[in-house]
Amino acid sequence: MTFSVENETDCVFPFPLEEVVRLVGEAVLEEEGCPYEAVVNVVVTNREGIRELNREFRGIDRETDVLSFPNLEFSREGVFAVDENEEADYFDPDTGELLLGDIMISADKVMEQARSYGHSIRREFAFLVAHSMLHLCGYDHMEEAEGRVMEQKQEEILRRLDITRD
Repeated sequence: MTFSVENETDCVFPFPLEEVVRLVGEAVLEEEGCPYEAVVNVVVTNREGIRELNREFRGIDRETDVLSFPNLEFSREGVFAVDENEEADYFDPDTGELLLGDIMISADKVMEQARSYGHSIRREFAFLVAHSMLHLCGYDHMEEAEGRVMEQKQEEILRRLDITRD
């Protein structure tokens, strides 16, 4: 698995971002039974950066905590079926890895929500990575039932990794 992490902010996190992204990202892909080695790009940005992306790609002019940009279209959550005729669109020609997608995380929101929810910065960051990875695996939370499924999966993955609300 290839996880590329770029911190575009001056924010210093009290843990290695790459380590948490890899730990959580691999756990999600294992849980979902992803049959491929995958590539995921993670960019940590600030309030203005994520607001601009939210406005540009979702038409919502406000900041958010995380945005997911899946590369693969899913017919059903967690089913990594790639049409043979479209493989060139979904796999890196040099490595053969599945280009799963991109994640944008607001450093400001990580800090703010960790304080607000009373848990560690690491836990909040890991939660947002798990949440966004599930989006990259075809999950959504537009409907209440979908939201419950995502929430349950996120919590189970973080519990298994012992990343709790400490």
